[in-house]
Amino acid sequence: MGKIAAIPTSRILAKEDDWAVADVVCTAGPRDRPFEERHTRFSIAVVVSGSFQYRATTGRRELMTPGSILLGNAGQCFECGHEHGAGDRCLAFRFSPEYFERVAADAGGKPRFRVPRLPPLRATSPVIARASAALAEPVAASWEELSIQLAARAVQVADGLEPDAHDAPPSAVARVTPAIRRIERDLMGDLDLASLAREAGLSPYHFLRTFQRLTGVTPHQFVLRKRLMEAALRLASSRRASTREKVLDIALDCGFGDLSNFNHAFRAEFGVSPRDFRRGMHGAHLLTRAAQ
Repeated sequence: MGKIAAIPTSRILAKEDDWAVADVVCTAGPRDRPFEERHTRFSIAVVVSGSFQYRATTGRRELMTPGSILLGNAGQCFECGHEHGAGDRCLAFRFSPEYFERVAADAGGKPRFRVPRLPPLRATSPVIARASAALAEPVAASWEELSIQLAARAVQVADGLEPDAHDAPPSAVARVTPAIRRIERDLMGDLDLASLAREAGLSPYHFLRTFQRLTGVTPHQFVLRKRLMEAALRLASSRRASTREKVLDIALDCGFGDLSNFNHAFRAEFGVSPRDFRRGMHGAHLLTRAAQ
């Protein structure tokens, strides 16, 4: 039997009576035994890096990956496990029940989450990009504004998803998790379907089905979304003239063959061009899109 997992470290980034934002880093690994915890408030946590399994109350166990969003209702018990990889980092937003219920009502959603996770989706990418950029490099970001927009978007997206009560086979999680970790570790490497499937010991057909079932997106969508997020973070961190990188260089470094393809994919994902994102206009655009 493994040892009890270490308590994650939590650094408060901003806090008021009804909401708080924290940078949460966990170092638990396969030898650490998960333990039951409880959401004291409504929780919405963006997975920034790493992967882990999350089970809320009696629901199914969900594989949390970079770009996915953990959802927790106030008073709900949960467990997090790291059976197939060590460590993760999350940007955790927490809300008092009264505050969250007001935001949910204003967003036209239900006051409680029916699903425990949102997969990495285009619908949530803009606000995740802004929050991740603020985490990576402190900028003039309003954490309260981000909290409200993320909560509203999470409520709207979660309302359109149907809960799945069946756990994925442990063997499937064991095969897909190393692929997730490899994509994170070697984002610009050879990540085509055939290569990932071969390393997982599955046929491309079965790997595609298994990966999509566990993560909510296809391998291609996952890799593309990760590369676009990496590009967004580099654009945000090079806004000053002294450190500004060419958009073309960022596009090529992030795995895009040409600038036209990159511009099209970036605008489709975030709703603005790469140059507008970097110029600082992205804040208003991303918030507008997230509220739609």
